[in-house]
Amino acid sequence: MSTEFDLGALLAERGGERYELHGKYLNHQLPRMLHTIGFDKVYERAEGAHFWDADGNDYLDMLAGFGVMGLGRHHPVVRKALHDVLDAQLADLTRFDCQPLPGLLAERLLAHSPHLDRVFFGNSGTESVETALKFARFATGRPRVLYCDHAFHGLTTGSLSVNGESGFRDGFAPLLPDTAVPLGDLDALARELKKGDVAALIVEPIQGKGVHEAPPGYLRAAQELLHRHKALLIADEVQTGLGRTGDFYAYQHEEGVEPDLVCVAKALSGGYVPVGATLGKDWIFKKVYSSMDRVLVHSASFGANAQAMAAGLAVLSVMENDQVVADSRAVGEQLRSRLAALTDKYELLADVRGRGLMIGIEFGRPGSLKLRSRWTMLQAARKGLFAQMVVVPLLQRHRILTQVSGDHLEVIKLIPPLIIDETDVDRFMDAFTDVMDDAHSGGGLMWDFGKTLIKQAVANR
Repeated sequence: MSTEFDLGALLAERGGERYELHGKYLNHQLPRMLHTIGFDKVYERAEGAHFWDADGNDYLDMLAGFGVMGLGRHHPVVRKALHDVLDAQLADLTRFDCQPLPGLLAERLLAHSPHLDRVFFGNSGTESVETALKFARFATGRPRVLYCDHAFHGLTTGSLSVNGESGFRDGFAPLLPDTAVPLGDLDALARELKKGDVAALIVEPIQGKGVHEAPPGYLRAAQELLHRHKALLIADEVQTGLGRTGDFYAYQHEEGVEPDLVCVAKALSGGYVPVGATLGKDWIFKKVYSSMDRVLVHSASFGANAQAMAAGLAVLSVMENDQVVADSRAVGEQLRSRLAALTDKYELLADVRGRGLMIGIEFGRPGSLKLRSRWTMLQAARKGLFAQMVVVPLLQRHRILTQVSGDHLEVIKLIPPLIIDETDVDRFMDAFTDVMDDAHSGGGLMWDFGKTLIKQAVANR
């Protein structure tokens, strides 16, 4: 049997073809988009909150792989755990035994999750949402799940049914029979519950699209309404969970909130092995798995695999021992407050919001005539172009990776690794100030790039 495979040699030989290979065999629009906005970088290595290119240039990561890299890239504790579990040569995924690592990770995760009793392990955030939808429907015997306008819960068919963005839903109907309600609107929630067919409300305590937080008191009041009508509260903590917002879960910022089901993923992986988890109350799990005949009524082929469980255990160990949650709260507050202080200085800067290290920077219509005319020109071509005009020079000039918070949104979302420090905050603030100074100068490279974006937007119509 041949055992010859040299990954290093393969990458050395073919790594330079990365964009061509992707364009030929994968999503052909991704390299096209990256080339258009100048994001077609070649990153050679990464550690913590930083990347390096082939020339040794350092880039600050304020995106964390859409939140996956909570502990940054290649954390030594997680790496060691994965080496250890591979070297242990465990009898993994036999399907007819009970390995120790899933139980140990469930125990550790539930210790941070009061009022929850059991865990189902899958492979992703969308899968954890799919599990919650199935469990809620079966446990209540009802078909309909409510979700909030502008929500994002994943892109598989069930999760897409509770996705509040039409751009993701268009062309994929028919979806499941679910209904949108405005975030924070208790009257709308009550009207739907009175129909008697609602299994649950699924909600992000802080929406990833636009970084909008549920109003104070909403989650607890919604929970009371739901339980009064024998429906469940599902908290989607796929992005907000595991310390992102300065508490282990974002719903914990509001006293008295005890979701029936909680979805987590992303940061639990340590950035290495995909993992998702659906946590729930004992009675829900016992209703779904009501007999031995139903032991496999919901399962996942790679769920609870040893590598994912080892990564999750290592992540929780680091978070507990290194006070990651407290640090993310402190550093996040420093970054958010420093950004918020700039709203009086820059008329294009409309709002800064969020919790912990989940921060939304929103841009809005300026007051001065010259800037207003340019803003109007961008908006006429496509809403969201100004935010993209900020994201691009942050990378091109200052080597800082950020993202626009959603299609047609003038919002940049910052979700850096939870391990960033004051030096990283200073670097981002210096860069952001420089870019905003350029934007308000009335000329310069930013507005020249804006013309390129307008041409691209018009061509795509």
